[in-house]
Amino acid sequence: MTHDSSDTNTHLPHSVSTPDTLNHHTEDTDAIAPLLESEVPALASVRPIHIVTDSGAHFPTPSIHNGRGLTIVPYRLTIGSKVYREGIDLGADEAIRLMAHQPYAPVITPPSTEQYLEVFERLARSGFDLVSIHTSREISSSWANARDAAAQLAGHCRIDVIDSQTLSTGQAMLVSRALRLVEAGTDFDEVVRDIRAAVERVYAIYYTETTDYLIQNKIMSPAHGILGSMLGIKPFIAVENGQLRVMEKVRTRIQAIERIVEFAAEFDDIEDAVILQHKPHHSDQTRMLHDRLAVDFPNRAFPSAVYGPFLAALIGSDATGLVILERITPINIEEED
Repeated sequence: MTHDSSDTNTHLPHSVSTPDTLNHHTEDTDAIAPLLESEVPALASVRPIHIVTDSGAHFPTPSIHNGRGLTIVPYRLTIGSKVYREGIDLGADEAIRLMAHQPYAPVITPPSTEQYLEVFERLARSGFDLVSIHTSREISSSWANARDAAAQLAGHCRIDVIDSQTLSTGQAMLVSRALRLVEAGTDFDEVVRDIRAAVERVYAIYYTETTDYLIQNKIMSPAHGILGSMLGIKPFIAVENGQLRVMEKVRTRIQAIERIVEFAAEFDDIEDAVILQHKPHHSDQTRMLHDRLAVDFPNRAFPSAVYGPFLAALIGSDATGLVILERITPINIEEED
């Protein structure tokens, strides 16, 4: 469950004195630093573009974005009595381990408007235009807080705040695509158009072994959760219209694997796909899923990764899922003679 916060116990790094460089990530526990940042190019007639996101975007290989123009503003997760900054104090493996022993879902606190404003102001002073991509507004207030911060900077730089309508690795796929477009020299308006269009092509499905977090986060009703536990039925969760929704239920893991494979088979052309799991090594369930997908997709690899703390806080620490970014298939129109 997410809660707004105007917590100002942590402070963003101060802006640099020249536009040539940005501060790099600091381990200072009193700083909300960009987790990943690049050097700022020299100012030109067209301002360079910097991508901002929240830590709800979970990258299977975080280091892939080292040295690139990306700033990640962390969520805070309260697990038990301790508060962690996602991606700084708490990684995916440790989060899953901690949550596995917690009966109550962590409290999720998104970055506040003030925190986003400080990030945006610093980047604007450094000469950037900003594309800011956030967790679905139906799941978190991160997007709304960033939008409110952007409104206060009107006229200082161009900022477009995008609702990803998804979360976790689906959100990260959009961020990665935006970075590739920026690195290819794509102009601001086209980057925004492309990412807004790509939002409609991200799909995700998750199978969970338990329902405690789903009930506490009001993704599943208590009555359905109790009935499912009595009957040994496990829920499937899909991201639909920006919301996490229970779409169906299965009784066995084999049925769950088959349903995930059926989900993948619905796509004619896949641009990107990642299997999400709750263990750092391949579980029996993940191996079964890899084997089944290899039959239907012999020429495609499906990398796997542990899903992030934010998603785990919502659906629990024992899920398996598949996230897909569908590729646009060009339509060939033949001219009539």
